[in-house]
Amino acid sequence: MAQGLQFDVRQVVLSSGSFGPREIEQLMDAIAGDSSEHDTLRDAVGELQAREEKSPADMVRLGACLCMLGRYYAAIEALRKGDGGALAHFCLAKCFFARQQYDEALHSYSAAERAGYNADQCALGRAETQRYAGHLAAALATLDKLSGAVEQTAEYLAQRAATVAALGGNPQEVVALYERAVEADRTHAGALFGLALENDRRGNDDVALRLYQSSVSRFPAHVGSLLNLGLLYEDREHFDRAAQCYRRILDVYPDHLRARLFFKDAEASGDQYYDEDAQKKRDRISHVLSIPVTDFELSVRSRNCLQKMGIMTLGDLCRCTEQELLASKNFGETSLVEIKEMMASKGLRLGQLAAERHAADIFEPESLSADEQAMLSRPIAELNLSVRARKCMIRLGVSVIGELLRRTGDDLLECKNFGVTSLNEVREKLALLGLKLRGE
Repeated sequence: MAQGLQFDVRQVVLSSGSFGPREIEQLMDAIAGDSSEHDTLRDAVGELQAREEKSPADMVRLGACLCMLGRYYAAIEALRKGDGGALAHFCLAKCFFARQQYDEALHSYSAAERAGYNADQCALGRAETQRYAGHLAAALATLDKLSGAVEQTAEYLAQRAATVAALGGNPQEVVALYERAVEADRTHAGALFGLALENDRRGNDDVALRLYQSSVSRFPAHVGSLLNLGLLYEDREHFDRAAQCYRRILDVYPDHLRARLFFKDAEASGDQYYDEDAQKKRDRISHVLSIPVTDFELSVRSRNCLQKMGIMTLGDLCRCTEQELLASKNFGETSLVEIKEMMASKGLRLGQLAAERHAADIFEPESLSADEQAMLSRPIAELNLSVRARKCMIRLGVSVIGELLRRTGDDLLECKNFGVTSLNEVREKLALLGLKLRGE
């Protein structure tokens, strides 16, 4: 790029000239524009480390560059030997945050602000740290205290969107905030990731793909974007591209468990035969089975009976027999005929998937409390599953928690791209609600 002709990465790292936020931004832009500059940065950092005599200012420069390379432990050691200035504290905060040492990160952001670092940037860093630490109300309060030009910046808008989303706020507000953030800075990795994730959750795969691709073109790349982009590539059978995404994570975080497992899965899947037509047929069937019964014009009596029985989708009805429906209070032959006609319009029939259920695992709604019935009717989206796990739920036609509880671990593992890591994730989410998969 043109900037690369004017900006010398090696010179900036090894010189004794000025070094601050502006130079750090220029380094990141240079690498984003030319990936080969990453090697230049790494080599220059190695030269700086090898110097026998390094001033406190050199240690800050070294620590900041190590932080950019993802070598956080070494960066912290270098920064602690620095000049104790504003930049050193701010970079320390970034390193502590990356290592999930949130208390230390908050302390360092406060120290950076006291030392003269931009107060708004420190506040935004604190808000992000508070959110990741689970202190959502505190994060929102930190953002609420900011005013002026910072409120129109991509970083502020992205942080606010993420916080509102974490608090379970209005999805439309979240999307609008992310869209404003991307309008303010079309290269902001966090804003691009957030907007991509919102589209991903809504099934807008093509839009999400483009946004993830834009996000990972920045440096340092957003880890969440790399993971989710890899999953989208896998769905398109582009296993080599998926593996490249996971490899980029492992280059910086060699102990990243999910990236390591996904990388192995992508490499293994690249050598497997895949029947695309058969999968498309299964996906179409899964889509039909996931259609809510509320989409049909049923009588009040039929709707009430289905709701009491925890039957939310056509898939639920396929797993239910005529005898089970007729055994429900206030459900008669008239309602049965109505239900059968509705299912026939979709090429389905009662009981055709009844074998999937074990007799001991059929829920008896009338024996459950109102709270327990409400729990089983809650949508799967409330579990906040990862992209990979959510896509499996869609393929299986699982839309509410009650449907998920009828599945065994083996049932889930049969789903394409769903592995042990995702299974453990589902188990952990259910455990938080005091629930388990069938047979566990």
